[in-house]
Amino acid sequence: MSDVPFVHLHTHTDYSLLDGACEIKQLMSLAAKEQMPAIAMTDHGNMFGAVEFYNAAKDKGIHPVFGCELYTVPGDHKKQEGRYNHLLLLAQDQEGYRNLIKLVSTGYLEGFYYKPRVSKDMLAQHSKGLVCLSACLRGDVNESLLAEKYDEAKKTASDYRDIFGKDNFFLEIQDHGLEQDGKLIPEVVRLAREIESPLVATNDAHYLRKDDARAHDIFMCISTGKTYNDPNRMKWDQSEFYIKNKAEMEKLFGN
Repeated sequence: MSDVPFVHLHTHTDYSLLDGACEIKQLMSLAAKEQMPAIAMTDHGNMFGAVEFYNAAKDKGIHPVFGCELYTVPGDHKKQEGRYNHLLLLAQDQEGYRNLIKLVSTGYLEGFYYKPRVSKDMLAQHSKGLVCLSACLRGDVNESLLAEKYDEAKKTASDYRDIFGKDNFFLEIQDHGLEQDGKLIPEVVRLAREIESPLVATNDAHYLRKDDARAHDIFMCISTGKTYNDPNRMKWDQSEFYIKNKAEMEKLFGN
């Protein structure tokens, strides 16, 4: 095992309402126990927990990384139509933090349609100081790859690289034991080599420990208005969406 620490850069706190179940103080206690020097907060579409996150991190001697998993649309975010995708942004400095706040606020004030959405034009206007990750299965790069539209995925990834800069765009790989993950990882690796963008390994953490999966499942029932016994409800097939330690992540991505 290497001496390089692992830092979670894709983390949903309980401010990802009825979706994230990482209570912030408990999250910081776990991060301190696992000797993580830093951790990111990347809630869905909001930065509601920023102050609590900062204070709790500093209390444990952990560097707080401010981020957000935004909802993006390819066209005009003011139009109340169309499908949205996910995109993960991290603030690199004070300018990035201000730009992230601007994007999140714009999503609510101008782009709200089921979710607070932003356009790629808005991303281009407020890209400085931000690091971009290609996000989860709902990211547009990954959706194109899963649909076997490689050229489309390559163009989308290249656009993000151009918007945020070659050194500030990362293709995200995740492995939660899902069939889609197994299909995506080699394709994302291929894409990273072709467009010369670096990879970053993350876990789409929505709860603290593996044992918390059932509680999170109940959260999902509440958020979707379904009962726990409904066979047709939205349900995650694996219990791997938690704050994994360094050894667990190295076992997944050691190659």
